[in-house]
Amino acid sequence: ILKNTSKPALELCAERDLSSYSRFTRTSVGEFMSLFSKTVAERTKPSQRQDIEEQSYTFHAYGRTEGVAGIIISDHEYPALVAHQLLSKILDEFLARYPKTAIEATREGGGLVFPELKGYIEKYQDPAAADSIMRIQKELDETKIVLHKTIESVLERGEKIDSLVAKSDGLSAQSKMFYTQAKKQNSCCSVM
Repeated sequence: ILKNTSKPALELCAERDLSSYSRFTRTSVGEFMSLFSKTVAERTKPSQRQDIEEQSYTFHAYGRTEGVAGIIISDHEYPALVAHQLLSKILDEFLARYPKTAIEATREGGGLVFPELKGYIEKYQDPAAADSIMRIQKELDETKIVLHKTIESVLERGEKIDSLVAKSDGLSAQSKMFYTQAKKQNSCCSVM
């Protein structure tokens, strides 16, 4: 969360999960994220939402009229809808805790404490678990797959039944032919 009323933007609080990076690159990746987040926050107008792609990251930004901007950095596959829902929720909670006067009084190095960020990072790792619409869509997709398999098995069963009926008709025709031939052969001989 950054204060974006002046340039450069001031980082009020942040939480980063850099555990997927090696120990040697964590510092430089963290600095890149901070620098680019400040640039994005400065260019995000109040009430504006935007997504900016840089290298293998997407910066989801949301500027508020209170003079703050929220930034979520994710990979390209993370859904923008979920990221913006999370940004709205975080900024609402942050602004409920810290009024505009407290934000304006904050200077460089005097970051505000907002420990809920760590919990949100952990909770929103799986966007389908956090977003009810995505969860419902996933369940619908799974149900659709099951239905397709069921329909395929029913069609296969129908083909097997058709095959059995055709074989039954063939056997019936052969048995009638056998009966008529047997009758013809037995009619020539009579027992006295």
